[in-house]
Amino acid sequence: MIGMKKLHIYLLLLLGLLVSSCNDWLDVKPRTQVRNDEMYDSYKGFKDALTACYIKMNDRKLYGQQMNISAVEFLAQHWEIDYPNSMVAEVALKDFDYKDDQAKTVIKNIYGGLYNVIVQANAVLQNIRDNGQVITDDATRAVIEGEAYAIRAFCHFDVLRLFGQIPKNATIQVALPYAETVSIKAVAYYSYTDFITKIEDDLTKAETLLKDNDPIFKYTFNQLNRFESSDANKITLEDAYMGYRQFRFNYYAVKALEARFFMYIGETAKAYAAAKAVIDAKNADGTKVLTLAGTEDYNKGNFALPSECVLALNNFELEDYVNDLFAVDKLNNFTVLYMNVSKIADLFSGQQTSANNRYNFAWDMSKTDLSGVNKPVLHKYYQDPDASYSSVDLATQKQVVPLIRLSEMYLIAMETTTSLAEANTMYIDYMQARNIPAEGFKSQEDLRVEIVNEYRREFFGEGQMFFTYKRMGATTMLWRNEDVSEENYIVALPDTEYNPNL
Repeated sequence: MIGMKKLHIYLLLLLGLLVSSCNDWLDVKPRTQVRNDEMYDSYKGFKDALTACYIKMNDRKLYGQQMNISAVEFLAQHWEIDYPNSMVAEVALKDFDYKDDQAKTVIKNIYGGLYNVIVQANAVLQNIRDNGQVITDDATRAVIEGEAYAIRAFCHFDVLRLFGQIPKNATIQVALPYAETVSIKAVAYYSYTDFITKIEDDLTKAETLLKDNDPIFKYTFNQLNRFESSDANKITLEDAYMGYRQFRFNYYAVKALEARFFMYIGETAKAYAAAKAVIDAKNADGTKVLTLAGTEDYNKGNFALPSECVLALNNFELEDYVNDLFAVDKLNNFTVLYMNVSKIADLFSGQQTSANNRYNFAWDMSKTDLSGVNKPVLHKYYQDPDASYSSVDLATQKQVVPLIRLSEMYLIAMETTTSLAEANTMYIDYMQARNIPAEGFKSQEDLRVEIVNEYRREFFGEGQMFFTYKRMGATTMLWRNEDVSEENYIVALPDTEYNPNL
């Protein structure tokens, strides 16, 4: 855990799966520790401190598992549970039993992990104010500061989505701590209205700092991802730390987070504008910054669709995590994650599946247990153990944990546009990228219903469905037999409250 006051900050520094400057942040492991009062004496210290934020986000307590693949997905009623006695926490989360001891441990770890990242970002921000002049390049300093604000906003937003009140017509009010310092003392709690204002303020600061300073305004994501490759036409970066922008909070990731945030709080016009800013964004050469992945990623075995990620994490332990959760030889293990055949049919109801990219590539329908029972498993994070990849391809195409994808921007724009014709055009383009023939909708309500289904299909195993239900105030969930109450959507704050060290 990160020390919060005077103690040491534990930096997660480099070992070498990747080429040297990839090690600045893409591939990091615990190696050393530096005193807090010394590490910010140089640009390298700031790089190490910011890198630590992303590594902490990769922890299995957060976006390495619980906040995308398991805990938050169980809240959305995803995954099968054959043996409840061996998956006590998961059963409790599916039942919204936040008093169960094992569920409380999972919740406490998530809560503490989020605030741990926040405090690390706050350390960067505080020292930028106090000693930022050691970063002599103004644009570089602005990028690092902008990323820290974005990380702080991102994690606080997920605190809100998980532990906060429902965003529409709430009868239960929840105050939450918004941490803006490295101290654990006297952290102020804010009402829902004040809390979302804090998030918006941080997003605005991040956007302002990254605007024009982010290397993405000069280069494409692909160029920045491959500047250390063997490509003949690769670019040269004076500062290697400014590469790999798709795997750090870049300018468009902030815009995408704004779209998600405004969508959640019901500011639909702002959500639409932010989503469209990402969809329509152009590179310096006039090409689109991002396009929907289509079949190209799938055909390359890049099942997490890295080419359409606005923001992703590189997780060098992902293969180990996936083997723990989805490995074929563990289908007879009580804790493997899978779906049954009937629920897969529910998931893709109303769509043809013969050429459906997600049905054929994002899921492996062939797996069975020892009894011959078909148990489809998620293929999104699969890496071929027999394949050989370059270090750059491994980092940027295989070890990928999506945090925000372009497809979400399409769904947000469809849901928030005032033009049904525009929504239909985007929907048809979106479905074509998934290799599914589609026609437009005759009403906004029909479109809205299908968008909910698309969130479920598109982001299964990415931790977005529970939050989609919550922002809509849904009283029912697919695969749940009982109604969902307002209380069910408010995950109980851990007994330890704010202190992530406990």
